[in-house]
Order: sequence, then C-alpha cells, then structure tokens
Amino acid sequence: MLRQQDPTASTLQLVATDMTEIMENLDTRELDIGDGEEVYDGQDANNSDSRIPFSAVYKTTGFKEPGARVFLTSIPITAKILEVERFASPQDRFSITNQRSVSKLLPAVFRIELRHGNFTWIVKRKEKHFMELHRELRTYKTLLRIPLPSRTHTERRQTVRHTRQMPTLPRGGGDELVREEQVSSRRRQLEDYLNKLLKMPMYRNYHATMEFIDVSQLSFIHDLGPKGLEGMVYKRSGGHRIPGLNCCGHSKMCYRWSKRWLVVKDSFLLYMKPDSGAISFVLLVDKEFSVKMDSKDTETKHGVRVDSLCRNLVLKFSSYRQARWWGQAIDDFVRKYGSAFLQDHRFGSFAKEAEDIPAKWYVNGKTYMEDVANALEEAEEEIFITDWWLSPEIFLKRPVVEGNRWRLDCILKRKAQKGVRIFVMLYKEVELALGINSEYSKRTLLQLHPNIKVMRHPDHVSSTVYLWAHHEKIVVIDQSVAFVGGIDLAYGRWDDREHRLTDIGSVTRTLNTSAENVGEASPTMAAPSNGPGPAQNGKSLGLESVEQPKLKGHGKNKRNRFSIRKHLQKHGLAPADSVSSIDSSEEKAESAQDLQADVIGLMGNTRFWHGKDYCNFVHKDWIQLDKPFDDFIDRHITPRMPWHDIASVVHGKAARDVARHFIQRWNFTKIMKPKYRSLSYPYLLPKSHSTANEIKYQVPGCIPANVQVLRSASDWSAGIKHHEESIHNAYVHVIENSKHYLYIENQFFISCADSKLVYNKIGDAIAQRITKAYREGKKYRVYVVTPLLPGFEGDINTGGGSALQAVMHFNYRTMVRGEYSIISQLKKEMGDQWMNYISFGGLRTHAELEGKLVTELIYVHSKMIIADDNTVIIGSANINDRSMLGKRDSEVAVIYEDTETETSIMDGQEYQAGRFGLHLRLECFRMILGANTDPSIDVTDPISDQFYKEVWMTTAARNASIYQKVFRCLPSSDVRTSLELEGYLAKPGLDKEDPARAKEELKKIRGFLVQFPLYFLSEQNLLPPIGSKEAMVPMEVWT
Repeated sequence: MLRQQDPTASTLQLVATDMTEIMENLDTRELDIGDGEEVYDGQDANNSDSRIPFSAVYKTTGFKEPGARVFLTSIPITAKILEVERFASPQDRFSITNQRSVSKLLPAVFRIELRHGNFTWIVKRKEKHFMELHRELRTYKTLLRIPLPSRTHTERRQTVRHTRQMPTLPRGGGDELVREEQVSSRRRQLEDYLNKLLKMPMYRNYHATMEFIDVSQLSFIHDLGPKGLEGMVYKRSGGHRIPGLNCCGHSKMCYRWSKRWLVVKDSFLLYMKPDSGAISFVLLVDKEFSVKMDSKDTETKHGVRVDSLCRNLVLKFSSYRQARWWGQAIDDFVRKYGSAFLQDHRFGSFAKEAEDIPAKWYVNGKTYMEDVANALEEAEEEIFITDWWLSPEIFLKRPVVEGNRWRLDCILKRKAQKGVRIFVMLYKEVELALGINSEYSKRTLLQLHPNIKVMRHPDHVSSTVYLWAHHEKIVVIDQSVAFVGGIDLAYGRWDDREHRLTDIGSVTRTLNTSAENVGEASPTMAAPSNGPGPAQNGKSLGLESVEQPKLKGHGKNKRNRFSIRKHLQKHGLAPADSVSSIDSSEEKAESAQDLQADVIGLMGNTRFWHGKDYCNFVHKDWIQLDKPFDDFIDRHITPRMPWHDIASVVHGKAARDVARHFIQRWNFTKIMKPKYRSLSYPYLLPKSHSTANEIKYQVPGCIPANVQVLRSASDWSAGIKHHEESIHNAYVHVIENSKHYLYIENQFFISCADSKLVYNKIGDAIAQRITKAYREGKKYRVYVVTPLLPGFEGDINTGGGSALQAVMHFNYRTMVRGEYSIISQLKKEMGDQWMNYISFGGLRTHAELEGKLVTELIYVHSKMIIADDNTVIIGSANINDRSMLGKRDSEVAVIYEDTETETSIMDGQEYQAGRFGLHLRLECFRMILGANTDPSIDVTDPISDQFYKEVWMTTAARNASIYQKVFRCLPSSDVRTSLELEGYLAKPGLDKEDPARAKEELKKIRGFLVQFPLYFLSEQNLLPPIGSKEAMVPMEVWT
C-alpha cells in the first residue's frame, strides 16, 4: 500500500465523484458470464479430509501462479464488518475520539472479521482498497476473455464459464462517511459485496483477492495453529546474530529493503518471497521476543522492530497508522497464543513443563533401536535426526532376519521415496582429532534420495569453533514422537542386557528342509548360545565354535537350494538385497547364505555386529569407515567392548519442544553456511502446540509422566544471544532436593568447581547433600556408575595414551584426589563414614573366545540420574563442563517426574514410588547385579543397609576381586605408579596358570558391577606431559 497524504474535504469529494463514475462503468450487463456460484456441502472443518497437510509447507509456489492450494476443501469463507473506525488524526488511532469535524476526518477503516472453518482473523481495509480490488478483478476478467495461447491461461478461461457474474460494488460516497446511517448502510453493502465475491472460486483464488483478505498458502495448515496476521511488508536485511562474523552486510551501515509476505503464527513468524513463494526466514518466538515501534528503536519512519534471541528484524510500512496496527497486532497475537514461549521456564529452559506425556525409557541399544526403526517406519511427513556420529549402514533390528529392511540407510531411503522429508544434522569433526568421517555419512545419505537433506556444522574456520561439538542424539518423527538420550545411531552402540564379548556367530536357527513348506516356514530363533550351559549368569562363556555345521552339512543339494530362493523371490518373500557391500567380497559370500537363512529358517552363523560394528575402541579406533562391512578388528582374537547406554522417548508437546530445538539449529546453520542457503535446503517450521495431542503414532509401552525438555545451547551452536544451561541447573536441583538416594550412570564424572579448571557444581551438590544427611543423621545413598577407563584409544598395559590419562586425571580429581574431590570434602566432615553414603562402580564382563578366557570392561555411555524412584533425567549431557556449561558442547536432555505411583519399599518402609523412575532403576540394578539370572538377589529397597552393604558393596568387591585374581586386569588399585604396572602384569592370572580353576572362580561372578579402582595410578601425574600434542590443546578440552 502506498503512503497517502491526509486528505481534505475537497479531495474526498473529488474521490467520491471518481468512485461514482467507476461504479456506473462497473454496473453493466457484460459482467454476467454464466451461472455457477460455488455450493458448499457443509463439510465439517475438523474433518481431516478437508485439512491441508503439513507437507504443503515444502510445496509453496509463487503468489501469482495458478494451482496453489490456499483454502480448505468445501469450506466457505464468510466476512463480517465488525466496526468502522474513524479518527481525526493519525495519533488518535490509539486514543479513540468522538470528534467528527469533516475537515479533519481521516478515511474510515472497516474492521472485517473473516471465518474459514475453525480459523478466524481480522483485516482492516479502507473503501479505496475495495475499489482497487474491484478494478483489478474487472481487469483480470477482461483479460481472461482474450484467448491467449498459453496453457495456464486456457485453464483459467475454462473456469470463467462456471462463474456467475461478478458482484457489483455498490455506489458509495467515497471515503468520507459522516452520518451514522451512511456508515451503517455502507458497511452492509461492502459486507454483502465481499461475501458474494468469496463464494466465487475464480475471484476468490485470484492473488489480489487473497492479498486483500490476508491469506496465503500457509494460512490454513492445521498443524501450524491459529491464523495470525499476514500481509505484504518491507523488511530490512541483517540483524542476525552470527558469532564470529561482523563483515559487510551484517552491520547496520549496509542494508537493503525487500518486499516480503509476512506470516505471524502462534510460536514463530516468517516471511516469504511473493514471486517464488519460498520461505526466506523464520523467527522463533522466545523469552526475549518483543515488538518495538518507536523510531529510535526502528531507525526508520513508520517502522516496527521485532526482537528475539536470534535476530532484530526491522519492518517498514506505508503509514504511521499501519505500522502501529501491525506492531500491536503481532504483539497481541503472540501474547495470546504463544505465551508459553515468552516466559523463562524452570531451570532457565526454553521449554515449558508438559503434563501427562506418554514416555518410555530404554536400557541399552537393542530395544531403543527397534522402537526407532518402527517409529521411522510410521513417519508420514518429516524425520529429524541429529547425532554426534551417524553410521548409515547400521542395522536397527538384530539379528538380521529380513535382509537389509531394517538397515538405517534403507529405512530412510524407503521413507524418502514415499514423500517423507528427512533432515539430518551431523557434527563436523576436526578431522585430525576424530575419525568419525562425517563427510562419508553425509555423502552416503545424500546419494539415497533428493528428499534427504544433510547439514554438517560447525565450519571450524569461519565459526572459530575448534574445541566444541554438537553432542545431542535426537530422532524426531512428524514432530510428535521424539527420541532423546545417549545413543547415537552409530557403530558399536547396539547392545542388549547380555553384553556379549564375542560375535563369531551367535544365533542358531532351525532348518526346514521341506521345499513344500517353504511358504509356512518362519525363522525360529533358538536361545543364544550364551544362555544356559557353559554361560554363567548371562555371561557368554562358550559361543558356538566356527566349525558349527553350515548349509551344506544338511544334505540339501545346491540346485534345490537355489530354486527355493528363486521361488521365494518370485513370490516376493525373499528380499532381493542382503547384508553386503561392494567393497567386501567376503561378506558377499556370507550374504548369500544369510539370505536363505533369513527367509527359510536355515542354520547359519548370523552375526549381531557386522564389519565395523564389531569394535573395541580402547584397543583400536575406527578406520576406513567407507568400507562398512569389512572387519577392522580380528574377532577371533580381540573381544568387542560392550556398550551400556540409556535413552528415552516422549510424545506430544514435549516432542514439539525437541523438534523446536532441532528446527532452531537447522535454520541457524542454514543462515550460517552459504552452501545451505539454496532453496533445496528449506527453512523448517515448528508445528503448533495446539495440535500436539493429536498423536497419530505412539510408541508401545509408555508411562504417563510430567516432562520438561532441557538443553545446553549458545551462540555458536544455536545462534542465541544468551547461553542456556538448563541441564546443569536441573541436575543440581534434583540432587539438592532428593530425599533418599541418587543413582547416576555417566560416561564422565568431572565436576567439583574450583573456578579455575572446573566450573560445574554437580559434584559439590552431591557432597553437600551427603553432608546434610550426615548432620541430620538420616540415611542417604549415592550410587555412581562410570566407565573403568575413558573411551580413548590407548594401551592401558603401558599406562594408556595421554588423552586417556588426562580424562582419568579429572575423573579421579572429582572422586577422590585433591582437596576439591567429593571424598576429600566428605572426609573433612565425617572421616571414613563417607563409605556409608557414596559408592563408585564400573562394569566388567568375561567370555570364552576360541577356547581362551577373555575379559573386557563394559563401556558405560549413559547420561542419566535417578532420584528417589520418582525423578529421572535422561539425555546426551555428560557430567563435565563441556556438556553442562551451555557455552561449550550442545546437548539435549529430558527431566521426567512421575505422576503415577505404585507401592514399593524405601529403607524397609512402604513407599509410593513413581512407575517411570522405579522400573528404570529396577532394570538397571537387576542387570548390573545379576538379579535377572539369580532370583535370590533382591533389589527392591535401594537404601536399606542389607541392600547397600550385602548386595551392592559385596557384589562389587567380590566381582572385582575375582576378575583381578583370574585376569590380572587393569585398572587396579594395586597399581599406584607406572613403575608398578610392569610388576603387576608380570604375575600371570589364573586364566593362564589354571584355566579350569579360573572357570570355577568365574562362576561366582554375579552381574557386571565391580568396585571402581579409586587408587589406580594415584601417585602418578596423569596430566599430558609437556611437549605432547595433548598438552598443546587448552585444558577445557578434557573438562
């Protein structure tokens, strides 16, 4: 709209005369072009058939292009003029006056309420806007009568035959409406005109009409929530918060104005390019959101400035009156519908607490990956994945009994082919420091299908971020199901409660030799070989030997075998693909065997961990990740390192919040990296919380709980002005407010602030909480389970590498060494009584490999805390400064607070425990203490003396003692200096001296828990030696 001067009475009279002439010209018979007003069948607006699918946001077209879907099917649009606003001067627009001096009156503004299905919105128009619309529609109709030789024009001309005559705009007195009856009459006439117009598809779908009633292709998408303000504006470039970038184009000195279509929604606003329909920016509403209209804020005449944590967006309008209307309408709409996003929530989180959310926990990767696979299969619109590391070729369901069907890349390709949009964000590693080859992962995924988009971040040079990582592990399906936890979809992560060390071939299937019964035969899984028999307490002592009979040992001739395979493929029963890679000839031979075994239930040596998935990263880090099915460790000599991990899933509003974090990061990366600015990498839009409870797919086995999404985020990771450390705040809160116990599983344990090297307060909070219990004479327990060694490549028999030792230094500094450690703080208060309050443990297991006894630690990768059987935090954040401080690594976690309780026991007394927290603790305790195989072990009461001393402490001590006696394994508290290492290892264990007795000793092992060796290398300086490459990096890398 052009800016206009304040009209005088004489100019208004001239306008009125012109209008009268226009009306006489319009009101003619030639406008009658046949009958055909649109008839509505009264379809319910809530009917999903009439809704515009959310996927329409990816298919927007230019505003003047035909065929764009804007309106709901078979639902009418009605208009009602609510009032006529008249003011004596522009400033009176917001201080309504009754003054009616004709010489001072401004043109009347009609406030029009429009309804379309469940959507209601207000537009403000002057009489002249009605006249301009009418004139443009008349021109449009005249043009349609001219037979131009273009396809779109021909299609439009077809509709003319079905459209009845254009409604006439009644003759009016121009913009100057003085008397009340004039106003009322004009109001009815214009309302009638607009309603008639909106019943005619030909005119209603014309871009000028849609602009007149403020609608676009994004107006009526159900999942985007209520319809807010829309319209054409001028926006100023720049205003983004891009860390490390302050060059030309981002300062206030050099900007440009562009015409854009602005759309305001309940939790965000966006603008589109009218010529292409492309969404060219999305601004998420947050706690810093504000609308400013003063010229000193906007630095432009008739401007509006919209601020958020990510951007200061300046808009320009044609008049003071229009700018005030827009500014107030944006502010009012967001405060009405998006108030949840404007507040600073508990723990300083971006997300509000959500009540009664279906939630589920996972212990280990097996059940987690199965549920992720099933949820991916149910995706209809979008899949979001972000991981620290992603391996496209991993199998989400094992053992592999359906060819490649459940391989991650195959699932994603299958969904992309069905139209699902898949967005993946990967951490771009510093290649010299890490070998996770995210470039290969990105290239592999992008080759699968155009609907799969992959970004990597950060660019280390341009963003000046060398030390920090994107560490979240998130999978979101249709913004309504969100998996959050510690498990990357990557090699080495899949594991189950068995924590097997060997995988030469660990699944047996029965053979069905009758070709006639092939159609009925199904793969029948026998018990894994490390079940009963030589295996003790879930330990895999004797897996099947390599000499186990293969296919040819079953008297089935070759010709018959292949004819069965062809027969099955012909009837679509056998998958054509199999576990194979172009690079691995050995696997090709095996895969042919696997294929038959998969389908007919033949005997074969199927593996759980294929190729690079069989790993032991302390023994050897990953190499040649572009050859996924080639082994890099000899599985006949080296045991794998089992992986213990925790994850969770949420639905509804909480899933929306997880998706919102992903969207914020994706859109920020798109702005940051020029290569992602093309239209092929779209901006993502968050779905509205108002539709969050319409869950199409729910993961089975959920428990309702109150949940809140937490994160560590900052300017470099999410483009926000103030960093967020809500995970850290929540941890400290949970520790301080716990009444009975804490159970912590974490990959790192680096805390206890000295405000020089370490800043997070988790360790101090634990020490203070124990001290409080001691002073009050109350029972209180803290269980900490962490890896026996950090996950860095290095031979611990020679002392380990510098990186491994550096992390060990800070772990021990938190637990026991130095004045800041938890045990040192407790000893000052209570002497040796600290042992009654806190216990540190690790996990270890053993097996028989090629007739030889082997042991290995179980790598604890979990990031979890449970308090009092009713409060749980699960996420990707380690207990260290990198994860907790917010300004460093990016992380996501969820706090679960139980709403449903069941009767349990706490210190011998009946106790109402939360279902979510209680069952998660019981699963962890049963697994690591061996209660799954020994029913005599009672883990119900987590704090009684009987449990703490006779079950927990006794099991940990006995297991550690047996492992040391049998294997002379490290780390051990018997080794205080590196000089003692050699002497300790020189003395052989029972496994070498007396294997039979060693096996007898190992039968006494229960579960996996071992005491943490608190005094291992306690007299050694573990910090990186001067001159080593590890000593050259800042100390924050290790903390």
